[in-house]
Amino acid sequence: MTGTVTHDPPGGNRPGAPLIVTEDTGLLDDLLRLCAAAGATPEVHHGLPGPCGSWEAAPLVLIGDDAARRARGAPRRQGVVLVGRDQDDPGVWRRAVEIGADHVLMLPDGEQWLVDRIADVAEGVGRPALTVGVIGGRGGVGASTLACALAVTSAREGLRTLLVDADPLGGGLDVALGGETAKGLRWPAFASSHGRVGGGALEESLPELHSLRVLSWDRGDCLSVPPRAVRAVLAAARRGGGAVVVDLPRRVDEGVAEVLAQLDLTLLVVPAELRAVAAAGRVASAVGMVMRDLRVAVRGPYAPGLDDHEVARLLGLPLVGDVPVEPALQRPYGTGRPPGVTGRGPLSRFCRAFWERALVEARAA
Repeated sequence: MTGTVTHDPPGGNRPGAPLIVTEDTGLLDDLLRLCAAAGATPEVHHGLPGPCGSWEAAPLVLIGDDAARRARGAPRRQGVVLVGRDQDDPGVWRRAVEIGADHVLMLPDGEQWLVDRIADVAEGVGRPALTVGVIGGRGGVGASTLACALAVTSAREGLRTLLVDADPLGGGLDVALGGETAKGLRWPAFASSHGRVGGGALEESLPELHSLRVLSWDRGDCLSVPPRAVRAVLAAARRGGGAVVVDLPRRVDEGVAEVLAQLDLTLLVVPAELRAVAAAGRVASAVGMVMRDLRVAVRGPYAPGLDDHEVARLLGLPLVGDVPVEPALQRPYGTGRPPGVTGRGPLSRFCRAFWERALVEARAA
């Protein structure tokens, strides 16, 4: 039997729609359930679709083991998954080779992998966001100010940008951006998240301030989110591309470790004084166990005998540069413009130069 079952309203080709080929009704029910969990609406065929159709266009093809013989003559392509149930069937690997499948998946064990793969194609995942953490070598050094300035600068330069507040005791970066009353979800709303979080849904749910999205803490009693939820939310934030900036606390717990594991690089903001350098060394030791790329950004004024290169040498870390101090930003949050919002001044120039270098490095990696 050959035919097509339509599971969505007409509207032409749908970017990100996986193709399912199977006559096994039980397997089809499972695959439709997994597609729904991933936020995708598939196209379903009992046999191979016609030439120049969805076989070539679909970003992902799921072939039931029952349909493997009928798929032998199909043009070879990437993104083909052979799906079965019999873990003990040695012939499944031979059939996968015959149809040019990239993967063999057995249900129910492979359900989470398949949901993630379907969600990737449904969201059109490309290069993940360049994800930058900012952490203070000691308290009160302006790490949150720098995180906000980096995010605002990124958004002003046209990058899709998310600013993530990973410090529940920091007072809320939405306040720093003048958006404490802005509508949208805060961290406590994601405390029950597990598995995969949709990147588009996450972005649309967050407050939009100064052309970027902000995930901050509210002023309630919730001071932690389970590590699995942190992992899911940060992964969703990264899948959208562009830039993600994370303001980090100086303590490392399980949730912060999940954040650190997803960062591309972290800036350690250190005042140029010996006691601060000593404190920053302890912070660097803690985050360095998880973070693979840690760099130092030095803030003046400088103690006698210290400059930015000497601070970096004492810490044994690569130097990003000297972070300018702008007097206008020394006022309490909420009394002036957010850092970097005008695009002028030494801090904005520092942030632009940082993104230019970091993005070139990311493209070359």
